[in-house]
Amino acid sequence: MSETEHYALVVLLAALAGLAAVLSNRLTERLRVPAPLLVLASAAVAVAVVPDLHAPSGLTVEHVVTLALVVVLFDGGMHIGWDRFRAAAAPIVAVGVAGTFLTAAAGGLLLHVAFGLDWYPALLVATAVAPTDPAVVFSVLGRRQIAGRSSTVLEGESGANDPVGIALLASLLSAGGVSAGAFGHVAWEFCLQMGVGAVVGVVGGRLLLVFVRRVPLPSEALYPLRTTACAFVLYGVGTLAHGSGFLAVFVAGILVGDAGAPYKREVERFSSALGSLGEIVAFVLLGLTIDLDTLRDPDVLWPGLVLAVVLALVIRPVLAGLCLLPARLRPPELAFVLFSGLKGAVPILLGVLVLEAHVPQAERLFGIVVVVVVFSVLVQGSLVPVVAELLRLPVRTVEPEPWSIGVRLRDEPDGVHRLHVEPGSRADGVSVERLQDQLGGLWVSIVVRESQLVAVRAGTRLQAGDDVVVLADPELHDRLAAEFAVP
Repeated sequence: MSETEHYALVVLLAALAGLAAVLSNRLTERLRVPAPLLVLASAAVAVAVVPDLHAPSGLTVEHVVTLALVVVLFDGGMHIGWDRFRAAAAPIVAVGVAGTFLTAAAGGLLLHVAFGLDWYPALLVATAVAPTDPAVVFSVLGRRQIAGRSSTVLEGESGANDPVGIALLASLLSAGGVSAGAFGHVAWEFCLQMGVGAVVGVVGGRLLLVFVRRVPLPSEALYPLRTTACAFVLYGVGTLAHGSGFLAVFVAGILVGDAGAPYKREVERFSSALGSLGEIVAFVLLGLTIDLDTLRDPDVLWPGLVLAVVLALVIRPVLAGLCLLPARLRPPELAFVLFSGLKGAVPILLGVLVLEAHVPQAERLFGIVVVVVVFSVLVQGSLVPVVAELLRLPVRTVEPEPWSIGVRLRDEPDGVHRLHVEPGSRADGVSVERLQDQLGGLWVSIVVRESQLVAVRAGTRLQAGDDVVVLADPELHDRLAAEFAVP
């Protein structure tokens, strides 16, 4: 076989693997098994049964998964947006920061007392498994969406605790042990990374908006590439400034999410596609690092299973529940958030960092992390839809909308408001004519109901679930938002 044919074979196999990973999302709708688990398990089995397939080096995995996390976090921040984040900022910060610390401390205590691990490796493992991953939850839910603040809290928590967990583990590894001086070093390094990352994210996000609005490009295809490149710039600047580049990217994504910008839809679609690709690549590479023989070791399997069960049933419900008490979530929403703190790619990446640091018993520690993630994704993840049904959470099915209409404008439109009619809002059931009389100076131009256009007339009544495009004075935005939101 020639070199060209060998390369073509590699490309073919990689493309088939990517296609299978994409199509696995269809399978999860029937099996209720998260797609990330199928990708992770397939990669782990492949490296075990295919003699010529070797696990990549830890450094390669770290670098590639880092790039994947940058696009995933930026896309996640854009999906949340500033308005949604602001409405749930307190619970997101509380459970994302304090919850991560408390989870790491409680998990470390469990491993130290129950299995005799020294404090340092116990804290490394517990810190690695502290971050959560909402992509696993939404993979199982498929086209169903949970109404209320629970989805926002889950997404925001993951976006916050990923940088927190990475920064905390990096600080622990640089400290090299557990002592009074080491804890002081960890506290200083963590605060430095979070503070610098947040500042770079806020300043960078605002500069990014100014940049994309004022510097035109000759082709619309270049706008998504420019925005993505800027996200990587923010990661690089934040990291070089001794801050959390991941937090900088996430914060910038939140600030960009709701802001108007040229070719915004194209940017969002490209970012979403790149984020999905990043998740697939991350889980494939992380799956290739898993040694199935190590997972069968009782010294790995039992600590991992016990830690996973206690995390799911005791540690997270108690400690994260305490962090979320001030948020005053409805009991069903709170229960769903506490149950759905599933693990994903970041804990395994942190386990790889432990491997690369060559700490004592590194392979055992990495195996425990993998067992926790597999249990969380397989057992907890499969039960997420059942729990949502038992809690009677309001769930709506989102059907695919492959067709769209739109117009191109040379300048940014002034006073265009896109609104969603929430059930129980003042706009629910109100006619277009009455809405115009109440607020004055507005024009309801488009109403979309159940993915169908509705002819807009004076007597047309808005219904819960409608998406409405309104032309009105920009100063009316807050009043309009109040009309369409639940009081």
